[in-house]
Amino acid sequence: MADQQVDYGKALDYWQSTPATVDGVLGGFGNTVVPKVDIVGSQAFLRRLSTLSPNTFPNLTDQVGLDVGAGIGRITRNLLVKYCSRVDLLEPAAQFVAQARLELADLPQVTEFYEKGMQDFVFEQKYAIVWCQWCLGQLPDEVLVEFLRKCADNLVPGGIIVAKENNSTTEDLYDDTDSAVTRTDASFRAIFEKAGLRLLLTSIQKGMPRELFPVRMYALAPALKDRQI
Repeated sequence: MADQQVDYGKALDYWQSTPATVDGVLGGFGNTVVPKVDIVGSQAFLRRLSTLSPNTFPNLTDQVGLDVGAGIGRITRNLLVKYCSRVDLLEPAAQFVAQARLELADLPQVTEFYEKGMQDFVFEQKYAIVWCQWCLGQLPDEVLVEFLRKCADNLVPGGIIVAKENNSTTEDLYDDTDSAVTRTDASFRAIFEKAGLRLLLTSIQKGMPRELFPVRMYALAPALKDRQI
């Protein structure tokens, strides 16, 4: 299976050899429309989510967000600090973390930089929003299920997880370049269910170059437990 070919060491070697720039983090698409339309699409998604009901989107004022697979802090700067009073970053590549510290030095909302892989991360606090973008393919299915369970266990009441990832339109595909798997929408939904999550909202990112995989956003929350009678 595609996910069983994921190799953490190989993936980290790839990303540690990648320039610590927007273009490097985005695989050569940093100087195209991708950075702008990505953020606009994410903002629109959060606006839609906030209108569903008071119980499906947290009040982020005075709350903390976690940027997973944060790279050099592009999403933190352009998105998360506009919603959260504090943001922590989780990123395994040392040169990305070093650059993120420089890029975000002017933002007092940015508090912690965790130089770890998702599979090794130990939560130290609870979050209102955990944002995972273009990084979940670095985990095999069962490890991803466990990571998402930990995310769910460390949400504040009403907190959410957002996953924004490429979708294969055929089957799960392994990429030997960065040792990552590109999952289908059906595979993601099965993983979310195994992790005990319910899907609040999903949407396709618009405006991406046609040569790229479709990009889908998922807003997730812990599944509702059956009421005891």
